Amino acid sequence: MISVVLALFAAASNAVASVLQRRTARSLPDKQAFRPSLILTLIRYPGWLCGIGALILGFVFQAAALSAGGLTLVQPVLVVELPITMVLVSRVFGTRLDRRSWFAVGTMTVGVATFLASAAPGRGHSTPGTTEWVLAVVVTVGVVTGLVMAARLTAGPARAAVLGVAAGIGFAFTATFIKESTTIFERNPGELATSWEPYAMVIAGLCSLFLLQNALQSGPLVAAQPALTISDPVAGILYGTMMFGEQVRTGAWTLLEALGIALIIFGSFLLAQSPILGERQARATAARARGRSR
Repeated sequence: MISVVLALFAAASNAVASVLQRRTARSLPDKQAFRPSLILTLIRYPGWLCGIGALILGFVFQAAALSAGGLTLVQPVLVVELPITMVLVSRVFGTRLDRRSWFAVGTMTVGVATFLASAAPGRGHSTPGTTEWVLAVVVTVGVVTGLVMAARLTAGPARAAVLGVAAGIGFAFTATFIKESTTIFERNPGELATSWEPYAMVIAGLCSLFLLQNALQSGPLVAAQPALTISDPVAGILYGTMMFGEQVRTGAWTLLEALGIALIIFGSFLLAQSPILGERQARATAARARGRSR
């Protein structure tokens, strides 16, 4: 239970980070996409730096959650980041969630609860060896590179969605290094400084952050956020079962697990169609609110 609570705090922190970073990144010109100068420009904005602070806080909560539970438990809980983001966006732009949006939020929540209750994820019984790590790195880098190349051939919402998937996979892979680093720390804190996993965690995290900023800068949040929110837990489940030997129920339980995932995906796409995430309407609403205040 403690790992679920910590994962919820991580999701809330990530939602705050997404909204704050999105407001800044989207204001930058498209010519800065895929360039290191994008980050150098963003660090000049206090709002973006606050978003990074929220992201770091989410990282701390996630690390604590992974020290108490497995990837197959923690990563699916993180999908509640999307409905939390919706609520925050509605507050930031002074709008209200309509009935359809609330239905979508409820659908995603039921989906997460259904999956966790039916899968009953375990913590795992194995530690990845050299072969598992090499294979995971090769496959992950190959998939993410392919997605980035595909994103460069597109623009607007399509690019944001593709890069959102790439960032989600990157953050899920970063979680594998977080989990292994917490295991090393629990075994022998002094060993952490001489182990390669913490340094790989930092590199993977920074690369994922760079992909996220490009996703947020490339198109509307409505395109980037669902892609990120869905790909992260799906990839996390795969990493947890294939690398750490984490167990989920099989047999008839698989039907309920599939139902939970389907509800999460369905709710996510319903939220993606919410008018609240339509940026032009949000800006217009904010402008009207400023006009009334005058």
